[in-house]
Amino acid sequence: MPKTENPSLSAVASTQKRTTHPNLILAICCTSLLIVGMDVTIVNVALPAIQTDLHARLAGLQWILDAYTLVVASFLMLSGSISDRFGRRRVFQIGLAVFILGSLLCSRAATIEQLIAFRALQGFGASMLNPVALSIIANAFPAPKDRARAVGVWGAVAGLSLGIGPLIGGALTETIGWRAIFWINIPIGITAAILAALFVPESKAARARAFDPVGQSLVLTGLATLTYGVIEGPHAGWTSPEILGIFAVTAAAFLSFVLYEPRRRDPLLDLRFFRSIPFSSATGLALCAFSCFAGFLFLNALYLQQVRGFSAFHTGLFTLPLALTMIVASPLSGRLVASHGTRPSLLIAGIAFLASTFILTQLDRQTPIVWLLAVYAFFGIGLGMVNPAITNSAVAGMPLSQAGVAAAIASTSRQVGAALGVAISGTVVASSRALGGDFTSATHAIWWTMTGCAAAMLIIGFASSTAWARASTEQVAHLLEERH
Repeated sequence: MPKTENPSLSAVASTQKRTTHPNLILAICCTSLLIVGMDVTIVNVALPAIQTDLHARLAGLQWILDAYTLVVASFLMLSGSISDRFGRRRVFQIGLAVFILGSLLCSRAATIEQLIAFRALQGFGASMLNPVALSIIANAFPAPKDRARAVGVWGAVAGLSLGIGPLIGGALTETIGWRAIFWINIPIGITAAILAALFVPESKAARARAFDPVGQSLVLTGLATLTYGVIEGPHAGWTSPEILGIFAVTAAAFLSFVLYEPRRRDPLLDLRFFRSIPFSSATGLALCAFSCFAGFLFLNALYLQQVRGFSAFHTGLFTLPLALTMIVASPLSGRLVASHGTRPSLLIAGIAFLASTFILTQLDRQTPIVWLLAVYAFFGIGLGMVNPAITNSAVAGMPLSQAGVAAAIASTSRQVGAALGVAISGTVVASSRALGGDFTSATHAIWWTMTGCAAAMLIIGFASSTAWARASTEQVAHLLEERH
């Protein structure tokens, strides 16, 4: 028997939809995406200024970035479930309020510990925005063709927000100070909240998934302890009781999660998804691409300012080729995926990542500016091409009822990849410098590791689009339909 939404709620929603143009709803949702996306990258160019002002060590800088991405990764799927149950517009507005509060507190932080805690609060608010906004967009554009166009606009804004974050961050840090990078979120967030209250219709899922507090706790524990161990390992000692104990907790949390989730009717993460080769490939691609991207931005912001002596603003200018190429590559990739599948986009992305990371393996204190700009451009092409392909690979062939969950897992993988990229990059550099190496030579191990990730992306891009891979998705879709 088909399920229907609450009649009175549907009537209200339909009335609002008649008076609200879907493109206005799309614009409001994209406004939230803009500030959330920028906050992933805007902080990078301000790190040296923050380090000087708050007397932070390298691990503290890593936590400024990872506190945000880890919390987003941990609560994305929970936020989607809550919005389905209690109302997407309501959760969207709560997310904006929490994000604005976190931004205000970040701008007032007096110590590195306070800044890290307030970044985590920002991340909690951000986890209620993007997945919920996508659900709102899906309701505003019921026709598949219109929805595809809207998602394409969403993808372009996502690329733009990631690309312009360092540029805006550099300008604000140079002219006003690093605290201004958090002030910018406040007026934009307040505007989005007011417009959402006026124009975005409320909606709920016909059947909301049950909460999974145990699974949620295990995910948060596993990700937090893994990141803590990687970041603090060089400082505390890799064989110290503290670090060994932390990694033991990580292993126990993930093992418990794998054993517990299949027993639930509505698991936080249905592990059968991973029997689909395209879905598993999307997860692996997201981890590889975003760990490379986050690690690259983190290390290059430090390299350009602390090694080359560039200002925060000039460091931000280096990201201009990245922003421009992402703006061009994202919609092009969307069209390629629609007409030729994911393979062309993934192969182009892998080649672009490979070119950029290989150039970086030769990085020294006098690397020509033109080569550095080329690296940013190649990274922009790679990220712009891979993003739509990741989303498509995650949801392709899945039952419609599971497509949102699959997309949320892919988004979570992006955030996990970004957190691990920063954690591992900083840790390798810290360990190398402890042995007497300079910063630039210490980064070479990371660039070679990223080159390996780029090569893996090429292999995954080819394998995930074979007939064998598509057949695996059909089998998983059949299992999921049986269950639901």
